[in-house]
Amino acid sequence: MSSRAFRPSSSFIFVKCAATRSPTLFCQRSLTTAAVVHEEAKSATPKGSTTKLDAKAYGKTLLLPKTTFPLWNDPSKSDNVLRERTCGELYRWQWENAKGPLFVLHDGPPYANGDLHMGHALNKILKDVINRFHVSLGRKVHYVPGWDCHGLPIENKALQELGKDALSVSTSTIRGAARATAIREVASQKEQFKKFGIMADWNSDRNTYRTLDHDYEIRQLKIFQEMVQRGLVYRDYRPVHYSPSSHSALAEAELVFKEDHVSHSVYVKFKLDTVESLRASPPDSLRELLEAGTDVSLLVWTTTPWTLTANMGIAIHNELSYCLLRTTGNGVMILGRDRLGPLAEVFGDELAELEVLGEFSGSSLTGLAYKPIFSEASDTTNLKIVPSSHVTSESGTGMVHCAPAHGAEDYHVFRGLGLLNQKQSMMCHVNSEGRFRPAVADVVGDEVAKDLIGKEVLKGGSKAVVELLEKVGALAKIQKIKHKYPYDWKTNEPIIVMATSQWFANLDNIKHKALNALEDVGFVPSGTRNRLESFIRSRSEWCISRQRSWGVPIPSLHYIPTDQSILSEESLDHILKILDEKGVEYWWEGPVEEFVPPALRASFEGDVNQVWKKGTDTMDVWFDSGTSWSMLRGLEETREGDRRFYADVCLEGSDQHRGWFQSQLLTAVGTKDGEGGDANGILSPYKTLITHGMVLDQHGKKMSKSLGNIISPLVIVDGGKDKKKNPAYGADVLRLWAATVEFWRDMSIGPTVLAQAAESMRKIRNSARFMLGNIGVSGNLERVERKDMGLAERYVMHELYSLEQLALTGYASYDFPKVMNALTHFTNITLSSLYFDITKDSLYADAITSQERRAVVTVLELILKTMTSIIAPVLPHLAEEIHATRYPNDSAPPSVFMTPWKVLNAEWHDPKAAKDMESLLKIRSVVLGLLENARRDKLLKSSLEAQVEILLPPGLDIIGLEENPGGEFVDLLFSQQQFLKTLFIVSEVWVTDEGSLGVDSPDWLYVDTVEIPGLDEDIAIRVRPATNGKCPRCWTYTKAEEDDLCRRCEGVLGV
Repeated sequence: MSSRAFRPSSSFIFVKCAATRSPTLFCQRSLTTAAVVHEEAKSATPKGSTTKLDAKAYGKTLLLPKTTFPLWNDPSKSDNVLRERTCGELYRWQWENAKGPLFVLHDGPPYANGDLHMGHALNKILKDVINRFHVSLGRKVHYVPGWDCHGLPIENKALQELGKDALSVSTSTIRGAARATAIREVASQKEQFKKFGIMADWNSDRNTYRTLDHDYEIRQLKIFQEMVQRGLVYRDYRPVHYSPSSHSALAEAELVFKEDHVSHSVYVKFKLDTVESLRASPPDSLRELLEAGTDVSLLVWTTTPWTLTANMGIAIHNELSYCLLRTTGNGVMILGRDRLGPLAEVFGDELAELEVLGEFSGSSLTGLAYKPIFSEASDTTNLKIVPSSHVTSESGTGMVHCAPAHGAEDYHVFRGLGLLNQKQSMMCHVNSEGRFRPAVADVVGDEVAKDLIGKEVLKGGSKAVVELLEKVGALAKIQKIKHKYPYDWKTNEPIIVMATSQWFANLDNIKHKALNALEDVGFVPSGTRNRLESFIRSRSEWCISRQRSWGVPIPSLHYIPTDQSILSEESLDHILKILDEKGVEYWWEGPVEEFVPPALRASFEGDVNQVWKKGTDTMDVWFDSGTSWSMLRGLEETREGDRRFYADVCLEGSDQHRGWFQSQLLTAVGTKDGEGGDANGILSPYKTLITHGMVLDQHGKKMSKSLGNIISPLVIVDGGKDKKKNPAYGADVLRLWAATVEFWRDMSIGPTVLAQAAESMRKIRNSARFMLGNIGVSGNLERVERKDMGLAERYVMHELYSLEQLALTGYASYDFPKVMNALTHFTNITLSSLYFDITKDSLYADAITSQERRAVVTVLELILKTMTSIIAPVLPHLAEEIHATRYPNDSAPPSVFMTPWKVLNAEWHDPKAAKDMESLLKIRSVVLGLLENARRDKLLKSSLEAQVEILLPPGLDIIGLEENPGGEFVDLLFSQQQFLKTLFIVSEVWVTDEGSLGVDSPDWLYVDTVEIPGLDEDIAIRVRPATNGKCPRCWTYTKAEEDDLCRRCEGVLGV
């Protein structure tokens, strides 16, 4: 390898130049200080002059960095200046000008309710990083932010502002107030999202969407119509998840399960009816007792005592074994044999002495009759024991109390046995407020009902039932338990299961299509595929109706005389034409006669206004947002290749597997014919689903008002009232945090984490400033080709090339932490701790036209350009600021994103340079250690005061290198001997053997050895004082005693 004549280098302390005597010149002295270039130096000291320049004059001849780019910026000023350029203007520009393939990131709409929290910030920033990456590649990005504007949260907020409850104000007033609230909240959230640096056309109605917009609602209703046409929508009276706090049915996706819910469970005795049971041929042991007049009870356990008034049967499992027991405190009872042990722990002494009177299979109990608990107070007929496979021996008593109005499994059992032939055959005593209705008197009697009617079943009502059980002698045991229970995710209140008339979407006929569509969908992280697929497999229907005032109506017609509901393709055709013309709101305001089609009028008798009424149900908000994919119809006209999806990416929180991810897919496949794609060949609404976790506080706890640990993203960006406690970090620090965390898991944020992100940002910024300062004073010089560069330049470019390749793959695979960590390492280690340090001497002291300096500047330009491309998706404000500084006065497009990312040529991939530099850096590490020892012993201040001697084992420098196993390394040392003093930041380096050292004795000496693979003996490293004099210009100890300057500085100044 040919050696390059590297000039001596200096450490950072070198910058204590004669001009300023400041030990931290670059950091403390303004970079706007004028650097006197080579021509000025020549004029200051004419050739042949013998006049010596003073220290200040020599300092003026150094090429110190010069840039307007500040070390610190004020985000409140700089972000505001750059925001519109890199957000709204950029989005519009790329949509009109980008020539690359289409990329669609479909935005899941957040609720238009309240200020943004950290989850909002993380979500939108991650989306923006993806979008900006694709814009930087020259792709045309489609991103339309949206808002979910209907539903309970907005309705409740509107009622709070009205100061009234839903029962004391008209529904039209609620809708008007809710609409105004939603529109106001959307406008507020828009301004907040802008502060995160999100690239979107925020001020355009065409490039944002709201689920309350007329066009959106009409599209949604037409998708609903398509599902009706395919026979997927039906009405049924059956148990659903019902929220008394919301006064509405809920879908599974609207539930959260709390592990610490406390219930007062009860063990209840149901007495067998002796006469009826004897007719049913009971087991022999049981028959004997019944014939003897012994009372026998069925022991049942339930955690919902309030449902006992609606009991319609007791379920057993035909294949389980049951015992007939005589107990000391509860008489003779029947229960599951496998439950004896666990129940003994519950009942204690009450089951301490028991007698097993018989044992039989569950099938022998089927059909036996028992008396309702409250039979003494009512005329209720006897009930039967029924078989069911959902009964297990894992909990309870092996016998299950069945109330079909309050349990899906109970409902399916009774429906399957033909016991629910009509709506009236199912008992339900609870109203829409979750309170007992007067109808409960039919079961418990008028007198007892007084203690129940009007009480909330989840509170006083349940307690009243327990007291009633005790009065009638049916209570065997009460037990307080903590268990998993569903809550309304919006009100955070417990829900009940209750039979109501609702609209459902039948999923049995389409979920296999949904699962097939997911086969070609990518999941990030990959394990989330199982989560979504399992949710879809477990669903057979979707309750799509809600009892809310504010929402998109389900435009059904109801014929009052027969209580018949009409919802057909034909009725919707007629109704949707009216709503499209007059607005969806007109459904609530218009007369019913306008909505009844002529065909229905002819088929049903009576005055239209008297016998018909409009439905009052609204659609599930998941149906609202789930149809948002329909906005993307038409984009396929610009697609490339075989695109079988509408959106390239959908990115949301992990809760959306139960919500938006699922509702999008179900509504999309619900409008398809057959097994293939839709009319446009689309199989799935999305190509890739990305899931992020929750943002926790710095201690890993969920943020909540009660804990006082909520961190607002707006406070991070703008700062709090106390700027010392809550400084204004700006959008880029928040974005850097979002891109650094492993977002697919739950992540933490707090003062420490933010300070670390700010420090990382500062180091990236300072590196950019160093490069801008040195490039700025270099002018339009001739750049150096790779073949003419030294090892340091080739090594750094190899590292830069590797970083860029990693960044491209990292961004493409959504592994942003991998990109940011690699960038931080490159900035802190490769650049700041190495390359910048060893090139300052050349940059500041070499002639501006020298090849060595031009090579460094060439590399700095390439680094700055590539680094700017790498940081731009995550740190757009910083990237735009660098771009504006680098190309002032409209010398380049106004935004850094308007010039596509130009990837480095593969010629920069240089494993040989990396290997050589790795070998030399091992030697450098030893040298730096020895220099530190000398500095510690106060024998030197600057490393330039030293020189290094590398002593090879005797003979190695003269033996044929190709014959020696360590020859490659020795060859490297000799070929890079001039570069080593640059790498070590010393004044001279000699590669020799001990016999060539001479006999001089230095004032001090530090020695260490390095083991080199392939060499039998270690190499010795000696650090000693430099032997030449100090050059007053560059401060290297390379000046002959009789000279004023070192040879290099004489050449630069022309003296």
